[in-house]
Amino acid sequence: MNPIITLTTDFGLKDYFVGTLKGTIYKELNDARIVDISHNISPFNIQECAYILENSYKHFPEGTIHIVGVDSEPTPENQHVAVLVNGHYFISANNGVIGLITSEIKPEKVVELNIPNPSHGSFPVLDVFVQVACHIARGGTLEVVGRSFDQLKDLREFSPTVTDNGSKIIGSVVYIDNYGNVVTNISRNFFEAYRKGRDFEITARTTKFTKIHNKYSDIINFDLEKSQRKGAGDRLALFNSANYIQLAIYKSDLNTVGGASTLLGLDFRDTITITFS
Repeated sequence: MNPIITLTTDFGLKDYFVGTLKGTIYKELNDARIVDISHNISPFNIQECAYILENSYKHFPEGTIHIVGVDSEPTPENQHVAVLVNGHYFISANNGVIGLITSEIKPEKVVELNIPNPSHGSFPVLDVFVQVACHIARGGTLEVVGRSFDQLKDLREFSPTVTDNGSKIIGSVVYIDNYGNVVTNISRNFFEAYRKGRDFEITARTTKFTKIHNKYSDIINFDLEKSQRKGAGDRLALFNSANYIQLAIYKSDLNTVGGASTLLGLDFRDTITITFS
C-alpha cells in the first residue's frame, strides 16, 4: 500500500493549484492516499506553516510524505530539500519551516534535491516536490534524488527569549486560529523550565493574566450561582492542545464580539511577556 502524501500550502482553494497537485500525483500513483493538512496558510508565513505542520504530522503513521508548498521558489539561499525526521519525509524549500520542526529533533537524513532535468517554472511544488514525493512513495531513496546537505535554515528569531536572569520570558504571537484565539511560541515545557514554582504575570498589550488553565471551561467556578460565574466573553490564558500558551475569549461570538486577537489588539509577531516573581 502506498504511503500517505500530505499537502500543506498557502495556495488557498480558489485557484487550480491544489487540484493540479492531486491530479498529477494520481496520474503517477493511481492508488495514492492524499490528505490536505491546510491550504490556508497565510502567504509566505513560515512560522505559521511550521506551527500547523509540527502539530499535525505526528498524528500520521511513520513513512508519511509531507509536501510543503510555502515560499517554495528555489534561489541560492532557498534550496529545495528532502528531510527524513521522526520517521516522516518532508519535501520543502529550505526556508526555515523544516528547521523549526527539527529544532528539538535531529533529522535522520537531509538532502538537497538534485533531480535530473528539473523544470524551472513558477510552480516548483508541482514540477519538483511531487516528483520527489512519488519517487519516495514507490520505495525510492533520498540519495537518488539529492545529495547530503547540512545547512538547514535555523530561524532563531522565532524562538522565545529569557531575560533578567531568568525572571522574564519574551515570546510572540505565532498563529491566530479560526476562532480568533492567539497562539504564542511559548510552550508548556519552556514555561515550566523557567517558572520553578514562582508566581507569574502574562502581559499582552494592556491585558494581564496570572493563571493558565488546562481547558476553556476551567475559567468557570461551577460552585457559584450562574449570575456570579465567569463565562462567555471572558478572557483567559490556557495551554492549548499543542501545549503552547494561548490567549482566548471564552465562547466568543466572532460575528458580534470578535476573538482574542481582535479584543486584545494582537496580531502575528506581537510581543507577549511573562514576568516571574
